[in-house]
Amino acid sequence: MEAMRAVQAGPSRQSQVCVVVIGYDDAAHVTDAVRSALAQGPSVREVIAVDDGSADGSADLLERLALDEPRLRVVRRKANSGGCGSPRNDGIDATTAPYVMFVDSDDVLPPGAVDALLDAAAGRGAEVAAGLCVRRELPSGREVPWQPELYARAALVTVPSRRTRLVHDTLCVNKLYRTAFLREHGIRFPEGRFPYEDFVFTARVLAAGPRMALIADRVYVWHVRRSAERLSISLDRSGVDNWRARITAHALAYDTLLGAGEKRLARASRARFLDHALRMYARELDLRGPAYRREWWALTRAYLATFDAGDFALAPAPGRVIAQVVLASEKPCDLTRVKEVAARPARLRPPYARAADGTPVWSAGLPRVTLEHLLFRPVHLLPVAVDAELRPRARGTRLRLRLHELYGRMADAGPASVDAEFVSRRDGTAGLALTAEFLPDATGPAAPADLADEVGGSGPGPGSGPGSWTAETPVDLAALGSGTWDLRLRLRFHDGTVRETTAHASAGPGLLRRSVVPSRRHGVLLVQPYATRAGSLALRIAPGPRGVAAVLGRRLRRLLH
Repeated sequence: MEAMRAVQAGPSRQSQVCVVVIGYDDAAHVTDAVRSALAQGPSVREVIAVDDGSADGSADLLERLALDEPRLRVVRRKANSGGCGSPRNDGIDATTAPYVMFVDSDDVLPPGAVDALLDAAAGRGAEVAAGLCVRRELPSGREVPWQPELYARAALVTVPSRRTRLVHDTLCVNKLYRTAFLREHGIRFPEGRFPYEDFVFTARVLAAGPRMALIADRVYVWHVRRSAERLSISLDRSGVDNWRARITAHALAYDTLLGAGEKRLARASRARFLDHALRMYARELDLRGPAYRREWWALTRAYLATFDAGDFALAPAPGRVIAQVVLASEKPCDLTRVKEVAARPARLRPPYARAADGTPVWSAGLPRVTLEHLLFRPVHLLPVAVDAELRPRARGTRLRLRLHELYGRMADAGPASVDAEFVSRRDGTAGLALTAEFLPDATGPAAPADLADEVGGSGPGPGSGPGSWTAETPVDLAALGSGTWDLRLRLRFHDGTVRETTAHASAGPGLLRRSVVPSRRHGVLLVQPYATRAGSLALRIAPGPRGVAAVLGRRLRRLLH
């Protein structure tokens, strides 16, 4: 019986899908994207490759490929549109297939993606089917799932507003759309140069109230090439115009949802802005110049001023706190501390100020930013602050951790011990696990040296409790081997609470610098503790004389060029 059903289902599934591949000056990758679409099998009726006015021979490559592949159709735009929306709209207009999906020229579809999405859409009578996208970092190959909570298991969503998490997945490429649905509702991408066009397109889809089938299958591989000569729009955040474009797209998506009567989805989209976009860009503020910071701050204040209390209430605490700081100060301030709160997990470093009535506040200079939630929030969700010092030495490397008090909450829970893991940046595996006990620090609750100038001199205030607890352990660097390692912590408290977090990289004299240390296994190790963009401690290691020479050689070439 099952075999008969499979035979009956087979022909009806054939020639149902159009895959639209868009590209501009990407001759190195576009044919791989097209081939990954063609390799999906007979379910794909056609692959429409839209070349957006390339000058690098991309279109000619596609034309030659089409000579041997009747399912491939090449559409050549005379001039570059400046964005991704116009070529995708060309694909929607050109297709004759009942379903359509989109692929960017530098990404690929994994085997079976189209069949999995088509089965879900056709089998559940859904206008949209969506699956898991993974971000693959190149050249390392490390993969990070995108919005995995949405795609943990198969589900049918008949009313999108009942699953507000849908607004968190702003991608269009991990989805299959019924062509007639898009055309009936006039759903298109913004034309021309409009960065973050996905945000608006996704909002227009949700505003139309489709039945959506969600599947747990991997259906899209998003290649992230941070070393590329021309970064993608989502990666090139160095200019403030990128932030302006992101705000514009977010605002239009919000207006689209609100205009369609989808208030719950509209508010959820603003909560996502606070928790994702605001935190991501805030982590990078201290890397930018003064002019960028001033303009970013002004743009953000103006946009946040359009939010109401309901918009803020839905967002997780870190995004709300950052927004409050921006709204409370006309000029950029406390950037180091803002970056720490923006980290994942969030960290709130001392000093811990209080208002005259004892209410926790951001600082004496910004008492309007209250932090009352810290008095009631469960300990396993608190933005605990841990400073880390890694000192590579010939006689032995040691890791020293200092956990700061947080308005008495740490003392109440009772710090007991910490599990520290060095996790490979390449594949996420643990290279070394350590455990150490926390002991009360004899010193008082002083502000760290690298925060003193940022927080305007606000002190911890009365009733702040013990200053900190310290834990120290030896580290066998040779056991880690070559690569880049992130430090992850699991704090254990006497009341049974466990809090997972990261550690702030202390920047005291001589702490964040390269060191060459002897090793019985490798002869020598080149060790580089450093702070990530979020301020967390990470570690690079190059073992052996050849490894040391290679690293120093690359550094010399960068200096010469």
